[in-house]
Amino acid sequence: MNREMMDALREIANDKGISEDIMLQALADALVTAYKRMPNAAEEALVEIDTETGEIRVIAQEIDEDGHVVREWDDTPDDFGRIAAQTAKQVILQRIREAEREMKFEQYTGREGEIVTGIIQQTDQRYTLLDLGTVEALLPQAEQVQNERYEHGGRLKAYIVEVRKTAKGPQIVVSRTHPGLVKCLFELEVPEILDGVVELKAVAREPGHRTKIAVASNDPNVDPVGACVGARGARVRMVVNELRSEKVDIVPFSEDQAEFVTRALAPAKVREVRLHEDTGTAEVIVPDFQLSLAIGKEGQNARLAARLTGWRVDIKSESQLAEEEAGGGVEYAEGEWVEGADGELVWQPAEGGETISAAEAGYAGATLGEGSTETPDASGADGPDDVSDAEPGVAAEAGAAEEAAMHVETEDEVAAEAATDVDPPEGDDAESLEGEA
Repeated sequence: MNREMMDALREIANDKGISEDIMLQALADALVTAYKRMPNAAEEALVEIDTETGEIRVIAQEIDEDGHVVREWDDTPDDFGRIAAQTAKQVILQRIREAEREMKFEQYTGREGEIVTGIIQQTDQRYTLLDLGTVEALLPQAEQVQNERYEHGGRLKAYIVEVRKTAKGPQIVVSRTHPGLVKCLFELEVPEILDGVVELKAVAREPGHRTKIAVASNDPNVDPVGACVGARGARVRMVVNELRSEKVDIVPFSEDQAEFVTRALAPAKVREVRLHEDTGTAEVIVPDFQLSLAIGKEGQNARLAARLTGWRVDIKSESQLAEEEAGGGVEYAEGEWVEGADGELVWQPAEGGETISAAEAGYAGATLGEGSTETPDASGADGPDDVSDAEPGVAAEAGAAEEAAMHVETEDEVAAEAATDVDPPEGDDAESLEGEA
């Protein structure tokens, strides 16, 4: 290696932003590997490179059992200059590729949460590739909006969710469904958000359908909703166009949680909001004609309001509330019918305690203290007015009695029909029968 080679090495290191010492060390390690592949090479050796003249020497070493160098000698092969030139070329190219990959990774690492613009290069069922200029970004299927179509050569804005370092270079994963995409788009269109005058408090999104954002102003003279909407809706229209006509609702934020829930359910009109902090539920009362609007198509408006506010939203109409309040004083016994030790059904209270027989529970036709039931007669005079209202065992026995009575009545009818079907006797037999009658 001569002086011209060293000058070229320094120039490449400066252009690519690679340290010259790193390049020389990598070249020396590669030359040691090349030397050990030659016949009669020493087991231990090192390569010295003169940075001024470019001269290369191979210093062979003899090492004892303790790892100390016992002897050193110059063992540079005669044609080592040719090997050194080839090795230097390979090392330089490899280091250049590694340096470029590292520079690309450093360019995008730490940029998670930012928005980038790329050109669509390739689209299939697994992912879409975006050309960002120096690198390609990966848009997986899970991060794509279902109703969006990505045409080759089109420009697309996406949200960086992850930057990975791989052997082939940095891999940038972007998203079109992340709520942060909406936030970044508003930051691009609304200068007040970047200046800190308007603050974006929360974002709730169903990609491709609808988004709700809550905004607040740190300046009493600035309307946060008006700043985001812009003159004649120009600012929000730019965001909607980038989201492919996804609907965007801008809601003013409020520290009063009940008022915030009311605003989040817009455009529905809310009559009252009752907050239950123990369960994290916001009970919302709306007029009857506003119920469907408050819930939204397939519950979309209620879901987005719940995500935006952090409360579990329970929407009720005025008529539903009136029905609940009217029947609120009625108490129902909780428990179940179970089979007792004697095979009879007894009532087991839900809160525990001793079981109660059917008679103790107040059912007609039951014998107190015995847990047994009496079978009512066919006329139902001693039984309950409605068998279905009785205790299950009583109802079963009453049904069996009725079925038996019906069965007897049917046999009598059959006998009567058989008597009428007998042919009348003729002649003397007929007269004798009349006489006997």
